[in-house]
Amino acid sequence: MQKNWRIRDLLEWTTRYFLDRGMQESRLEAEVLLAYVLEKNRVYLYANYEEPVNQAERETYRGYIKRRSAGEPLAYITGQREFMSLSFRVSSDVLIPRPDTEVLVETALNLAKAGGIKRICDVGTGSGAIAVSLAVYLSEVEVYAVDLSPAALEIARDNARIHGALVTLREGDLLEPMVNEEKMDLITANLPYIPDAEWQQLDTGVKDYEPRMALVAPGDGLDLYRRLLPQAYQLLRPGGFILLEIDPRQSEVAKVMMQSFSEMEIIPDWAGRDRLLKARRNF
Repeated sequence: MQKNWRIRDLLEWTTRYFLDRGMQESRLEAEVLLAYVLEKNRVYLYANYEEPVNQAERETYRGYIKRRSAGEPLAYITGQREFMSLSFRVSSDVLIPRPDTEVLVETALNLAKAGGIKRICDVGTGSGAIAVSLAVYLSEVEVYAVDLSPAALEIARDNARIHGALVTLREGDLLEPMVNEEKMDLITANLPYIPDAEWQQLDTGVKDYEPRMALVAPGDGLDLYRRLLPQAYQLLRPGGFILLEIDPRQSEVAKVMMQSFSEMEIIPDWAGRDRLLKARRNF
């Protein structure tokens, strides 16, 4: 006789299956996938623990389990990722937003609260997580976002529409599309900063699924930032700020790189690692 699979059964089985494969957040991932299949939230699962799951839903769920077990990131399977308490659409055309990057957004919000931030440009915007978050939480600020990838800009455009965020999107290399714009008060960037030599050592879920062009930079990983800095200096108003996300191992080299700016500060991420460069254009 065929087993009558309930929500409880599927969650327990999948949690064990993921644990056996060394997945640290096995229960959470089992819940997220099943909630996605059922088009419900995770609270629904616990409120309806004994509810049966039909065969079609189980087959869909099984397919997602196989994909996740093969290393595909959860965010690409569900097509969404939470960032700054907002849900963002993601695909393999964009980098999955990381919690560490919330430090950059929080720092930008604090600068804006202190006053004087009226125009912001986010460079290499990808999914638009930074730009859209800033536009949502700073509704009076004018936000621009630039990316080289047309496919990434489509994702960013969708995310801006979903959240009702006013973001002006531009396609092009670094700040080149912004040369004729008015001066900015703040420039943010989370550009590729992983050296090419380290690509093969990355986790399978990153290396095999996330876009290489959004992760890897030439040389020591800071070459794109070196190209960006003179452009940013020209676009920033006197006294304007720049925020750059980096690899913690790059902080000492990055300090030297920022010598044309003033008030340079390194801000740690939630784990205490050097993560964010904050600096100011001279008055």
